Amino acid sequence: MLLIDRIGELLTMDSNCGKPIRGEMMALPGVMENAAIVVEGEKILDYGKRDDILKMYEDKITDSVDAENCLVSPGLVDPHTHAVFLGTRENEFEMRIKGRTYMEIAKAGGGILDTMKGIRETSEDILLKNSLLKFERMLSNGVTTVEVKSGYGLSTDSELKMLNVIKRLREFVPQDIVPTFLGAHEIPPEYRPDRKKDYIDLIVNEMIPRVADEKLAKFCDVFCEKDVFDIEDTGKILTAAKNHGLGLKMHADEIEPMGGTELGVSLGARSVDHLGAISDFGIALVAQSETAAVLLPGTTFFLGLEKYAPARQLIGSGGIVALATDFNPGSSPTTNLPLIMSIACTQMKMTPAEVWTASTINAAYAVGLEIMLGSITKGKYADIVVWNADNHRQVPYFYGEKLVNMVIKRGKVLWHK
Repeated sequence: MLLIDRIGELLTMDSNCGKPIRGEMMALPGVMENAAIVVEGEKILDYGKRDDILKMYEDKITDSVDAENCLVSPGLVDPHTHAVFLGTRENEFEMRIKGRTYMEIAKAGGGILDTMKGIRETSEDILLKNSLLKFERMLSNGVTTVEVKSGYGLSTDSELKMLNVIKRLREFVPQDIVPTFLGAHEIPPEYRPDRKKDYIDLIVNEMIPRVADEKLAKFCDVFCEKDVFDIEDTGKILTAAKNHGLGLKMHADEIEPMGGTELGVSLGARSVDHLGAISDFGIALVAQSETAAVLLPGTTFFLGLEKYAPARQLIGSGGIVALATDFNPGSSPTTNLPLIMSIACTQMKMTPAEVWTASTINAAYAVGLEIMLGSITKGKYADIVVWNADNHRQVPYFYGEKLVNMVIKRGKVLWHK
């Protein structure tokens, strides 16, 4: 047995018995001082006050980790990334600084279509090798579970290539990886300007069946936005995905209030993501549903936009709110989820306790893994982070700082500063 000893502050996220936490309860994540955790194999056997744990298990402990009276938390979960890509787009970063908008750059052939060229021309092996460092950086930021989308191939062969790389990554990186098919990320150039319907038919009739038959994805996502995939397009694609047994996710109401949230909830989507332009009705629907609201404040920050997702309204209404990096080469090139927590505090007025809830148990729920991940709960996997911090408030307070001291994944120490 492994003892994680001398924990100054333990953040359990177990206030709802290891299930997602809604509304006002997000501010009560479960804090315990002078604690210890016992790990047996890959799972958490027990946790509690240090003196009580030592009395019960001291003669059974075979190994120990000294937390040095610091903060210990569940491993962070990043429920929305585009982490498999090739190349960078700093030229677009400079263009936006000079006044061009994200959609203007996209219409001119930049954005997603620029990254698409590299994916189509690159072998699986090179793409795999190029991705490994990104996951190491995520681990150093305390992220032990990652959702990863396709969406930069935009052809059957290239989308399957991306999903195969995501599948192969599981052999080389320590994180749990949740694969999502995002063939409906953009309309590829060969289907422009007037063959969008043909591309949608390709997604529905060829891509989705292949992805489902080859078990390459857990979810299907659609970028529902003006000049990309409208509500009718999105409904057709997601219905086909649902009929093939895939869970549903959506890029919804990011820039324009399209009604994407309403559609996602009506279809039983596991999450609707972005939500910078969500309607009041959409907020109410999320609050009454089992659909998580995944907020991506890093994207709003990096694009220089003023309107962030209404986190306070979503939390106040009782929704399941999660946070993610949206790590991608164009609109959010960061693997630093703690930095995203800081931005959520300063720009969306979420409290430190709320951003922790949103980055652990609620984020695990957003990718369908809350049964085994996201909280310090007996019987769950021992995904645990030791921080160079005295308490949970210090992590978002020291914005951009590298405060992770140790990462434990399924009971094994995988990273140490």
